[in-house]
Amino acid sequence: MTRRLPSRLYAIADGGAGRDVIDLTARLLRGGARIVQLRWKDATAAALLAAGQTCRRLTRERGALLLINDRVDVAIACDADGVHLGQSDLPLSAARRLLGETRWIGVSTHDLVQARAAAEGGADYIGFGPLFATGTKTTGYSARGLDLLREVRDAVGVPIVGIGGIDPRLASDTIRAGADAVAMISALRDAPDPSSAVRELLAALGDDESP
Repeated sequence: MTRRLPSRLYAIADGGAGRDVIDLTARLLRGGARIVQLRWKDATAAALLAAGQTCRRLTRERGALLLINDRVDVAIACDADGVHLGQSDLPLSAARRLLGETRWIGVSTHDLVQARAAAEGGADYIGFGPLFATGTKTTGYSARGLDLLREVRDAVGVPIVGIGGIDPRLASDTIRAGADAVAMISALRDAPDPSSAVRELLAALGDDESP
């Protein structure tokens, strides 16, 4: 059965640029984020786990989902709601055996073939991008654009999270093109007030159940 994402905003708490991921997660949640992915590429396993355990407590207090980027082991150890996998991470089938059927597994995809494979392989949702030019994530792919997003929407039945270069101006366009949610990194991480940024985005997306 296809699961539904609880929000149109998929907030990523990114540890890049020296950002404190725990503080950022708390701010995103105060703004009303109902999905938070913990992404801290250069953290040690111990540091990521410690952050994950604290973020797990924070998300539980707010009734939000916590997903861990890349690391199935850390997701299990901190009792996260699931994991988000890249194309070079642990294969989806192996992750599912470890995580079971109830936890969420998302997969980054960059073309129609990858999107179909992830959906058919049992991903709960797919990330698709980069939709627009971005300096935050290096995927090795050029901007995919909204036309290809529409093709992916027609091809898969699972929720789609659009990612890559999405700013508040482009967020609504991405939803109209077929995404169920938009993922943002720098637009939230680098905002002067991440809580306010979340509130404004939720309102713009018609998803403003934030406090």
